[in-house]
Amino acid sequence: MREGKRSKLKRYASKVITIVCIGIIIYAAYGLIDICKDYYQNQQVTNDVRETFHEAASAEKKERDKGDKHAPNRSVRPEFIELLDQNPDVVGWIAIDDTNIDYPIVQSQNNTDYLTQDFNKNESSAGSIFMDFRNHIESLGRNTIIYGHRMKDGSMFKHLTKFLDRDFFTNHRTFDFDTLYDSYNAEIFAVYNTTTDFNYIQTDFDSDEDFEQLLADIRNESLYETDVDVDTDDQIITLSTCDYELDEDEGRLVVQAKLTKKEKG
Repeated sequence: MREGKRSKLKRYASKVITIVCIGIIIYAAYGLIDICKDYYQNQQVTNDVRETFHEAASAEKKERDKGDKHAPNRSVRPEFIELLDQNPDVVGWIAIDDTNIDYPIVQSQNNTDYLTQDFNKNESSAGSIFMDFRNHIESLGRNTIIYGHRMKDGSMFKHLTKFLDRDFFTNHRTFDFDTLYDSYNAEIFAVYNTTTDFNYIQTDFDSDEDFEQLLADIRNESLYETDVDVDTDDQIITLSTCDYELDEDEGRLVVQAKLTKKEKG
């Protein structure tokens, strides 16, 4: 009798465990489906925005090459007009060769909105590439900060991790940074892992000495020594994403570059 009861209890326990396991599997599957759906939607939004920007940029280049005197003369560059119609928060564009980084840059009145919103302001775990709310796109300050998530599907700022490879860094020393009004060549002078204890996102400086001190601290942090000459007369751009090398929550990966305005063609 006792053995029969034990056998029934074992079968019952086995069924319960099986049902629980199936439930866990189904729950996990739904979670994966949601993640994949979010990745797909983010990629679709990104592709649409890229197509709009690059087609407009190509058309504008053709107009400049033709020397069309009747081309519209606007303070905002023509390639951004349609994007601004879609989202008035657009302030620029960033592109890095041999990476997936080819994105619009948006800016809100805080540094939280675009952590969870895509270009169309829909909820998205990937968020957007966005500029620090303290920066001014009309007149760039000494340190322009750009943030982006480090997504597992390789999107957003995930490919900043490529700069941790010395060969990649050596062969990719510059990238393009465009604003509504100007185009810049960004020459990388620092790459490093750090934590939020280091105020690499400082935007306001009381004096040249304060900015000079930040530049010195940055060089001390950098994984690489470069011959890029950066002084207090220069402007820099800071690309920041999450990193887990030094701290799971407060760790950051930073790529910083000297900005040089391109001549308008």
